[in-house]
Amino acid sequence: MKEFLLDFLICPSCLPEEYPLQERIETKEAHDIIYGTLNCPHCGKAFPIREGIAFLDPNPDWKPIPGNKYETPQALSSYLWSHYGDLMGEEGHIDAYRKWAEIMDSSDGLVVDVGCAVGRFALEMSEKSRFVVGLDVSLLFVSTARKLIKEGELKVKLFEEGLITREKTLSLAPSWYSEGTEFIIADALHLPFKSETVSVVSSLNVIDKVPNPLKHLTEMNRIARHYRAQCIVSDPFSWSLEASPVELWLGGKDSGDFSGYGLDNIVGLLESGNGGLNPPWRVVHRGYVWWKLRTHRNHFELIRSLFIKAMR
Repeated sequence: MKEFLLDFLICPSCLPEEYPLQERIETKEAHDIIYGTLNCPHCGKAFPIREGIAFLDPNPDWKPIPGNKYETPQALSSYLWSHYGDLMGEEGHIDAYRKWAEIMDSSDGLVVDVGCAVGRFALEMSEKSRFVVGLDVSLLFVSTARKLIKEGELKVKLFEEGLITREKTLSLAPSWYSEGTEFIIADALHLPFKSETVSVVSSLNVIDKVPNPLKHLTEMNRIARHYRAQCIVSDPFSWSLEASPVELWLGGKDSGDFSGYGLDNIVGLLESGNGGLNPPWRVVHRGYVWWKLRTHRNHFELIRSLFIKAMR
C-alpha cells in the first residue's frame, strides 16, 4: 500500500465515528508498504497489509467468500477484456471507461473509485489527479490491478470456449501515473476515508449490486468535499433480490419509497440533499454509456449504463 494513503484513512469498523489508523510497518519498498498492519487506537482492530494490499473491510479477518463469481478466472478474463480490450487489440471492445473519465474534470485532490474491479477508470483518472485509489471486495480483481501498476505489464488469459484460453499481453498506457494510483480491499458501505477529503468519487455499475444502495450514496457523499467536488454515478439499474431487498431499491418499482426509475430518484436525492446527501449537489451532465462484457469468443453482454455527473 502506497504511503500517501495514510493521510486519508480511518477505521471502517468505527463509523460513523472517525478514528485515524496507525501504521505498523514490517516490510517496505521505497514508499510502498508490503507487509504490516493499520491499527485503530479506539476499537483495537488491526487491518492487515499483505503483499502490498491493504485489507480495509470492517472485518479485519475478511476472506474471499467461497463460490463468489468475482473470484474466478472466468470473471477475471471477462473484466480484463471489458476494461483493457482496446490495449490488447481486441475486436469489438467498447471504451466505456475512457468515456466515463472524459466526462470528469481534472482534480487537485484524491480520487476514489468505489467498486473499481480491475482498475481501468482509476488509471484513466490518474491522468487528471495526482492521487487515485480504487477499492473493491474482490481480492482477485484488486491483486490483478495492483500487479499491473507495480509491474507495468501482465500476461492475461482470455477464455475462448470451455477451458480453452488465449494469452495476451496487457501493458500500462504511458500516460497513466501508476505511482499515484493504489488499489485496496474495502466495502462500498463502509468507506475507510476521512469525511470531506475526496475531490472525485465514482460508482460505476455498482449501485444495483450493493445490499443498501442509499447507504452507498451517503458514504460517497460523506467522503466528498463540500466544495470543488465531483461525483459520477453510472448503472444499468438491474435491480435484483440477490443484491438487496425490494424496499431498499432506489427505483424499479411502481409504489412505495423510491418508486419509478433509479436514475431519476438519484438525481432527486442529490439535488435536494435529502437522504443524508447534504450539502446538495448540482447535476451537470446526464446520459448513457454502452458497456460490454465478454464471457468467451462467442458470448458478449451489451449493457446500457445510465450516468449522471454532479458537482458542488
